[in-house]
Amino acid sequence: MRIRKAGKITDNLWLLGTEESCVYLLEGSSSAAIISAGMNYIIPDVLRQITAFGIAQNKIAHMIILHAHFDHVGIVPYFKRNYPQLNICASQRGWEVLAKPKTIEVINQYSMLVTKKVAGALGKISAIDWEWRDDVRGSALKDGDKIDLGGMTIDIYETPGHSSCSITAYAPQLQALFPSDAAAIPFKNEIIPVPNSSFILYRQSLEKLNKLPVSIIGCDHYGYITGAEAAGYIDATIAATVAMRRKFARALNKSGSIDRAAALLVIEHFKDNPDYFIAPEILTGVYSQMLKSIISEESKPN
Repeated sequence: MRIRKAGKITDNLWLLGTEESCVYLLEGSSSAAIISAGMNYIIPDVLRQITAFGIAQNKIAHMIILHAHFDHVGIVPYFKRNYPQLNICASQRGWEVLAKPKTIEVINQYSMLVTKKVAGALGKISAIDWEWRDDVRGSALKDGDKIDLGGMTIDIYETPGHSSCSITAYAPQLQALFPSDAAAIPFKNEIIPVPNSSFILYRQSLEKLNKLPVSIIGCDHYGYITGAEAAGYIDATIAATVAMRRKFARALNKSGSIDRAAALLVIEHFKDNPDYFIAPEILTGVYSQMLKSIISEESKPN
């Protein structure tokens, strides 16, 4: 079952944000954590939801960046500036990426592109200091780390493939998995894999996650999944990733160039999904990167 409406998922766990940009709040007896950090324009929604759902703001001690792409770090600067005691967590590679001036420039540029695309979003953030600068610091997480919230823990898995800095959070007490884009995006009735940087590493990360018992999949886009679909979601993502790689390889062989293949794939994508949240110019860059990874991986000796 797929649920996209913000609200309580189960005891100690809430979905916050909007349909296309989701973050999660997991609460233990001693502290709470916001898992993932969405897009910039959901800040007013998250603040309102925390109050409406009766969550104590002073209990929120951690915010976990699952990877450093613009649509997953958007609320970080505002929360860190307004709640300086908040521990911002990311992978070591994530902090290396976020330390680059070019990364900050791209985050702010792409955030504005998407904000302008979403109806009413620009007005929501006009008076909010949301932009990334060089003032955000935090702690580094690695494979095997645990965050203790009091009776509730978060296990960390390094899951590269979507990006080099991707990590996944897992709450074993709830069998709740938060893979961000290390697993497919559940758009409408489809699932869309996103092996942006490496199909091989993406598949390996999925195989790692497939060993975990899962009752809830908390996706960063388009809500969470429960029941039988959640239990089989990683298997389904693996199958969809294999099919996507074949499709992209065919497009590359047919068109003869990365640029032409990416353009054709983007046109096809938006023909089927005109209301997809990412701007076409951003998706073109993503698809070009994925096509490059296919060429690179095929050129490597077995």
